[in-house]
Amino acid sequence: MLRILQKGGHIMARKIPVKLILELRAAKLSMRKIAAIRRISRHSVSEVFRIANERNIAYQDVKDMGDEELYQLFFPEKHFIETMFEEPDYAKIHQELKKVGVTLKLLWEEYTEACQEKGAISRGYSTFCEGYRNFTIAHQLTNHLDHKPGERVEVDWSGKTMWYTDISTGEIVEVFLFVATLPYSQYSYVEPTHDMKMESFLRCHIHMYEYFGGVPTRTICDNLKTGVVRHPKAGEVVLTEDYAALGSHYMTAIMPTGIRKPKQKASVEGTVGKIATAVIAKLRDKRFYSLPELKRAVAKEMDSFNHQRFQKREGSRYESWLEEKPYLQALPALPYEISHWENARAVNIDFHVIYKKNRYSCPYQYAGKKVDLRITDSTLEIYHKGQRLTTHGLFPAHVKNRYSTHQEDMPPAFRKIVPWDDTRIRKWAAAIGPNISEVIERIFRSVQIKEQAYNPSLAVLKLSKTYTEERLENAAELVLKRGARNPRYHHLSSILSANQDILYAQQKNEPPNPEEASMGYLRGTAYYEKGGHEDA
Repeated sequence: MLRILQKGGHIMARKIPVKLILELRAAKLSMRKIAAIRRISRHSVSEVFRIANERNIAYQDVKDMGDEELYQLFFPEKHFIETMFEEPDYAKIHQELKKVGVTLKLLWEEYTEACQEKGAISRGYSTFCEGYRNFTIAHQLTNHLDHKPGERVEVDWSGKTMWYTDISTGEIVEVFLFVATLPYSQYSYVEPTHDMKMESFLRCHIHMYEYFGGVPTRTICDNLKTGVVRHPKAGEVVLTEDYAALGSHYMTAIMPTGIRKPKQKASVEGTVGKIATAVIAKLRDKRFYSLPELKRAVAKEMDSFNHQRFQKREGSRYESWLEEKPYLQALPALPYEISHWENARAVNIDFHVIYKKNRYSCPYQYAGKKVDLRITDSTLEIYHKGQRLTTHGLFPAHVKNRYSTHQEDMPPAFRKIVPWDDTRIRKWAAAIGPNISEVIERIFRSVQIKEQAYNPSLAVLKLSKTYTEERLENAAELVLKRGARNPRYHHLSSILSANQDILYAQQKNEPPNPEEASMGYLRGTAYYEKGGHEDA
């Protein structure tokens, strides 16, 4: 439990009540008793007892000192840290929050700018928000309960379902509806799916964030088994690994509601009922023959639903969403990549693993062993005891009985052995592109005898097997632009593993933004290697 101290209209984090502890100690109360009756941590009480013993300080010696003075005497380091920050004016902040469109995030940014102007140190955003929460508790104020733009999205599965007819079998296929609502604007998203399993649940979130054009700070969900492992009455909520990873990727806090507490996500609960009329009822007499066809019809009805005028307020959900969109966090450069694992798959005697009737190679030394496969929409990775052995492009679903074989995975007897020399290495680099050729040339120029460049050059070129030649060429262009005079494998590997080359390729194809011209330039690595001097 927090105890708040007010000073000059500001709020300060709880401090250890040193004087009170000494007074109770003088009254012959034990550490355990003081901690229990005053709700102070045992560690804090123990610290005060220890310091008092070390310095031979009794309550009678300090009873005339003020609380702040005594606290500073016992904990000078903590006092320095706590007083080095500029305290926000939470009374003013509480009033500002009542205004339309004003958020804690906006007020924190203004507070940070004000601190910078006066040369003071500002609080971090999470501490700033915690301080405001404490302020409302200390002053018995109600937190502003109106929905804030960009603060949250509420998601759920509709209890009502739809269906379509499989044209090839005549079978009636049940379809489930994923529903999401931004409480501030009431802008809503609905997606039909074949099931309510984890992969469908995650894909709906990815599509939802794209539909909203940004990511709210919080994602409020029900206690679904697909997303929540455990939600105890006391203690930390445990999310499934995939759901937690999605929240981390989109920088949104996944927050399940309390058990059997639908009011905690009232907006989506209300939307679910409206969807029954806006979508399900309106489409009840229409027949559909595939999921994509049904999705298109639902999307059309949802567009009409979001553009309908409100009955009790001005505008529409769409118009309110236009106001809310600037408050949403930007989408990440790349969408979350959903993957699944196939464990304990046998490597055949031909050093290939079979997945969906296609064969993918791994190093021949693992023939006869068990490996794990990580499959995404576009790649298949082979792991052995947690170590990635190789990566392949995934064959499309309609392709059968095809081989994906890396030459380096083959036994030596299977390979056509051609000795490596500088000519062959440069020829391989030239086939990939001019930037990777320049990287290889710089490697050769950095050594005294050309044979010393063979291994580092081949290490760089073999990255095209793990990724692609196009990605390696983009990574080479990026590393050269950054000013690396002697690029090596680790420069390119770090760019590729972080997908920086993909983002760079996207930015190259975008028209230049004139506003970015005023942002300066990025210094190359040579600047820092030379102690702050770049060659002209």
